[in-house]
Amino acid sequence: MQNFTSASVLLCVVVGVIYHNALWCGFVFDDMSAIVENKDLRPATPFFDLFLNDFWGTPMYKEKSHKSYRPLCVATFRMNYALGELDPTGYHLLNVVLHAIVCVMFMKVCSMFMSDLISFLSALLFAVHPIHTEAVTGVVGRAETLSSIFFLGAFLSYSKATGYRKKTDWKPLLMTVFLVTVAMLCKEQGITVIGVCCVFEIFVVQRSTLQELWLIFRGLLSGKGSLPNWLKTSIVRAGFLVFGTTFLLFARIKVMGAQLPVFTNFDNPASQAPAPARQLTFNYLLPVNAWLLLNPSELCCDWTMGTLPLVTSLLDARNVATLLFYAGMAGLGIFAITQQSKRSRTVVMSLSLLVLPFIPASNLFFPVGFVVAERILYTPSLGFCMLVALGFQVLYDRVKWKSYQARIAPSHLNAYLNLANLVSKDPARLDKAEQNVNPVNLYYDNLYYSVQPDDIGAHINVGRTYVNLNRSAPAEKAYLKAIDLFPPIKKGKSYQARIAPSHLNAYLNLANLVSKDPDRLDKAEQLLRQAITMRADYVEAYINLGDILVKLGRLQDAKNTYEAAIAHDPVNADLYYNTGVVLLELGKPLEAKNYFETAIRHNPEHWQSLYNSAILMQEGGNPRDRPLALERLEKLKKNNEKDPKVYFNYAMLAMDEEKFEEAEANFRKAIELDPKFRSALFNLALMLVNNLKRPLDAVPLLKTLLEHYPDHDKGLILMGDINVNVLKDLDAAEKNFNTILARDATNVQALHNLCVVYVERGDLLRAEKCLVQAAQLAPKAEYIQNHLRIVKSRIAEIRKQMAAGQQANAGQKPTGGSQQQTQKTDSGKQHGQKKTQPPPKEDAAAQGKPGKR
Repeated sequence: MQNFTSASVLLCVVVGVIYHNALWCGFVFDDMSAIVENKDLRPATPFFDLFLNDFWGTPMYKEKSHKSYRPLCVATFRMNYALGELDPTGYHLLNVVLHAIVCVMFMKVCSMFMSDLISFLSALLFAVHPIHTEAVTGVVGRAETLSSIFFLGAFLSYSKATGYRKKTDWKPLLMTVFLVTVAMLCKEQGITVIGVCCVFEIFVVQRSTLQELWLIFRGLLSGKGSLPNWLKTSIVRAGFLVFGTTFLLFARIKVMGAQLPVFTNFDNPASQAPAPARQLTFNYLLPVNAWLLLNPSELCCDWTMGTLPLVTSLLDARNVATLLFYAGMAGLGIFAITQQSKRSRTVVMSLSLLVLPFIPASNLFFPVGFVVAERILYTPSLGFCMLVALGFQVLYDRVKWKSYQARIAPSHLNAYLNLANLVSKDPARLDKAEQNVNPVNLYYDNLYYSVQPDDIGAHINVGRTYVNLNRSAPAEKAYLKAIDLFPPIKKGKSYQARIAPSHLNAYLNLANLVSKDPDRLDKAEQLLRQAITMRADYVEAYINLGDILVKLGRLQDAKNTYEAAIAHDPVNADLYYNTGVVLLELGKPLEAKNYFETAIRHNPEHWQSLYNSAILMQEGGNPRDRPLALERLEKLKKNNEKDPKVYFNYAMLAMDEEKFEEAEANFRKAIELDPKFRSALFNLALMLVNNLKRPLDAVPLLKTLLEHYPDHDKGLILMGDINVNVLKDLDAAEKNFNTILARDATNVQALHNLCVVYVERGDLLRAEKCLVQAAQLAPKAEYIQNHLRIVKSRIAEIRKQMAAGQQANAGQKPTGGSQQQTQKTDSGKQHGQKKTQPPPKEDAAAQGKPGKR
């Protein structure tokens, strides 16, 4: 036990040394879809959805689903997200820890068949084998490591349930079924441990041979024999596992919707090839994978797109490798099941661990979505490492050369260590290694896609590349070539061909490209409707079609399009948001708000819906809605720290709640993020004048506003108001108001405030004329009528006083300055008359446009 503990610690240290550099890696390749873009990781998504969706977050019932059902693996991703969101360090750390656990458990399994030293060497080889780089350093490779843990756990549990000529211990057997189920929910190949347990039961535990089984079978056929008790017990144990397997398979098929995923020629060219090329190629892949285990010097992160040319003829020299592989495996297999020794039992377990977990990914029984994938060799390499360690033991026993172990074994292990570091440490070297293995992808990156002229995906990717290069004409040509490869649409008939969902992006991308020209929006609409004809549940096409219809001004058609998409995808928050935006355009804010709320219910993190719903609450003016609106904007502030609009609208709500200091802080943050934010500059200045009684603090804000927006009428009015009432600069105020009236002589507020300037100067006659003009423009404006009455009354009073003074002073000499001038000077301060009218605040407005996914 002490030796096992020490060996386990040493294994963990070796794993840490080899893969420590993985902790500083980011998300690459499939990690983006499985982690960054997977909504199932977000806490807002119900946990039960993990058991309804595939590995990438797509509902299993949809045809576009990849059918990879690994909910428990996704649950660990979700745990990582809860701890560190999208910080990749935690994801990679857990992957390395899981790999270390597998190594320790594997050593425990090996010790059942080999000595402690050889078991350690086997586990050490497994720990450093370069073929594991993709499974350990790629976050999605966790499916392999996690499944392998429960795979080995199930096997160890079964070893406790059985024994040589012994009865069944049902408790560990039931635990075995449970662990098999967990392994399968981590990755599909976990179910193959049942086959390993059956081989273990017959050929290892019961120490049977092929000859013995044949004699029993022949006796049964002749009617002269019967099943021995030990075999009956073994059949019960194995039958229980097989029954469990059958039940799990049926459950798996039910979850898949009894439908295999659609794979493309790009993913797996051999799956689309005719006989005998398909069979010859798939069989040739077996020695290719074996060679990767034996000589992992040329690893590749992407084996797609013709990396391995098809074997199209029986005369192809590569068929020799296939024959040699089968001959070698047959020789080992015959030795394992016809002999009964410790070595043969070790070989039979090595072969079962090597072969059975690989079968689901072998392409021999059903096509998979790849030609070669190094990560799927993770579990099969358990058997390979056992065979290599056993071979070392055989050599050691035969040569009896003590120094051989010291000279040869370390050199081999160091080679593996160096290879692992070479692959996992330097991405630049990874790319170079890929180019050595996969020159097709190198040519593809340079648009030499003619190697697969019938590959729809290749033409789509070429089109995307041209779009990124801003070369629209060749991009459109590439998309049209892709579309030409589709089976034709027959008028009046539903489209029957099964098409990879990603291929329909040819229509989507071409429509987006065409729609950049306003004169070709009708063409874009036609393309998207064709795509929907081919797949009625193609939600992305509905979203883009709705956007096109909005641009065409057909808002009701756009609304109907989004609602049709909702029928196919009722939990898609983007669809509810887009419908809400269209309803805003149609002048139906209450209905729009309901759609935004539905979008938030399906995706509480949907920031556009959170934003617009908060604004609509603010505009609605209902005080009961304000706390929820503030809560949503506070959430947006945390997730969108650099978005000035969020701070602005939070400030507007805080103003309504009379939280003026909080409003000021948020206005200033919005201006800090966007120094030219017009509404933030104006509303903060207005609040400083009206609510915080700090008009002088508003002056620099208004100067900035008018510097960038010299035609901002409300800003000019507020600046004029400050000039009249605070700075007493009537000339500047007159200039402010006349600037507005020069553009719009009907602006009542500017005209009225100009009248006030005349009053303040004591020029009542001019003020009266000005107010008469304002009253004609706004006859129902009570404040103008009141002001006009005050001015008329004051003029009448002055005239009366002047007349009385003239009579009283008849025949007398004047003694001083102009009494009339004195009366004018004081007139503006009497009778409590109003001065300038301040402008209203600029309200927020719900904004946005239909979004594309």
